[in-house]
Amino acid sequence: MSPPPVAPPPPSPERLRRLRRVALSGLLGTAVEFYDFLVYGTVAALVFGELFFPGADPAVGTIAAFGTFAAGYVARPVGGVLFGHFGDRLGRKSMLLLTMGLMGGASFLIGLLPTYGTVGVWAPVLLITLRVVQGVAIGGEWGGATLMVVEHAGERRRGLWSSFTQLGAPLGSLLSTVVVTLVVALPRDEFVAWGWRVPFLLSVVLLGVGLFVRLKVVESPLFAEVKKERGEARLPVLEVLRHPRPVLLACCVGIGAFTAQSLLTGYLIAYATGIGYARPQVLTALTVSACVALVVLPCASALSDRVGRRPVVLAGAVASAVLAFPVLALVDSGSPGLLILAVVLGHGVAQSTMYGPLGALLTEMFGTRVRYTGASLGYQGATLIGAGFSPMIAGSLVAGSGSGTPVALLLCGGAVVTALTVCCVRETSRASLADPAEQPAGPHAEEVPADLPVLPGTRTADGR
Repeated sequence: MSPPPVAPPPPSPERLRRLRRVALSGLLGTAVEFYDFLVYGTVAALVFGELFFPGADPAVGTIAAFGTFAAGYVARPVGGVLFGHFGDRLGRKSMLLLTMGLMGGASFLIGLLPTYGTVGVWAPVLLITLRVVQGVAIGGEWGGATLMVVEHAGERRRGLWSSFTQLGAPLGSLLSTVVVTLVVALPRDEFVAWGWRVPFLLSVVLLGVGLFVRLKVVESPLFAEVKKERGEARLPVLEVLRHPRPVLLACCVGIGAFTAQSLLTGYLIAYATGIGYARPQVLTALTVSACVALVVLPCASALSDRVGRRPVVLAGAVASAVLAFPVLALVDSGSPGLLILAVVLGHGVAQSTMYGPLGALLTEMFGTRVRYTGASLGYQGATLIGAGFSPMIAGSLVAGSGSGTPVALLLCGGAVVTALTVCCVRETSRASLADPAEQPAGPHAEEVPADLPVLPGTRTADGR
């Protein structure tokens, strides 16, 4: 019988200080990302239809506004490939400074855009262009920020430390909801005239703080070792796509979390106000849900260090699927209290349980040489499918059927995809982050790469 594994020693005080700085950098970067995207989704639901797509039926205008929302998501995989390539070739830190600058800068410029009434068709063209810039930048932000934390964290608590990057989602949601709540309180004419710009212009504050912290971050030690040995991948995206199964699984495992996130935040505002809720009531529900998520996310991530990533993500997916129709029924009740309960259950608890361990899970599925590219492609593919088109599809189906049932079906469908995919991904919480090429390999290592997720009950070439 082999002896039990020896737990790795805790990090030194200096390494712990660096890790905290990297974690704070990841938190701020993701907070900027979600703040920018959720502010856009919220404002799009409230006024973008009439400001940038006037003359259309209100439902058509809302769908068109969410179409520009989807444009940002379409651009994200492009950003994942672009920044992933240079992040795997040149380093993580420089790419993260660039992505944050582009992301916050594009959001600030949206706040300065002229509307259709001022420049005509150029208004939606400029809006879509800035959304694409945002999407490209964000496509490279999450992967780099998360793997920087995971690669600094070592072997002990990767899930817990990676949750700081994931916490940027509810933090960005909370900040965006608070700011939008304040400007929505303005008289309608003032909100349409200038109030909607304020949340976008305020993003420059988050950007400044994030860049200040990120400048002090040191490069990933694992990438520094690859760089030292001149082991960088020449074309990381080709290496990732040569064995596409990991990136496809990474994409599918995140679909449920992003479907729930987009439908129960951005789209919920348009849906709930359309059936009679006041905007402050909906925004209050989102605020409470974000506060709950700030607690659930780190708890779920820490739990994944103990019991594994798969059981925690699976539990969140099953909960999301089971709760889909009850959540819709609570929203349709017309009660503000039940609306809060619906968003807390569906987003604050179920979605956060799915989303928390994803940062560690996705980065652990790829070797250091291609980790930035692989994790970014998987994550951004999930956002494109799960979040990019869900609001637009839901809006179209609800407008056509007059019922909210399509919303519940989309929530349930995304959760089922995640649950089925989790069953096809091997457990990674105890896996080494060393490159597969640096690990002992058997005679068939070329046939079954060490970083390739395998079906339950099978083994990789290194015997895991």
